[in-house]
Amino acid sequence: MNAPDADDLHLRDLARLRRVRDRMDREYARPLDVEALARGVHMSAGHLSRQFKLAFGESPYSYLMTRRIERAMALLRRGDMSVTQVCFEVGCSSLGSFSTRFAELVGMPPSAYRRQRDGAADGMPACVARQVTRPVRSAPVRNEEAPADAPALD
Repeated sequence: MNAPDADDLHLRDLARLRRVRDRMDREYARPLDVEALARGVHMSAGHLSRQFKLAFGESPYSYLMTRRIERAMALLRRGDMSVTQVCFEVGCSSLGSFSTRFAELVGMPPSAYRRQRDGAADGMPACVARQVTRPVRSAPVRNEEAPADAPALD
């Protein structure tokens, strides 16, 4: 039996990474950490983090938080939940961390977003509202990993 070549290994890793990303999309509100995600696809946490960043341009944690913030934006637009309720509904365990990350990605705190966006997506199909209201980083994110094309430190 021949050993798998580099292309086969790369394709297998990409399939595993897609499974991890799909799991985060489905289970964003559950407690997820890199170690548990890596165990689910039989990878080490370090390898998963590095390969995920190379494949998708952001760390697994950053991707998960973006999914959570997107869902939080939808819940805040609905207007029937407090910021605290939304924080816990999307899987965050700290209101302070949630609010900080929300402001980093959206450009304003969740309470201001709720006031400003109240009814902003009324009448839009959900698929359009999601695309139009997707968070865009307006400021550098604290503790952000170096870009994938950053020079290596020797």
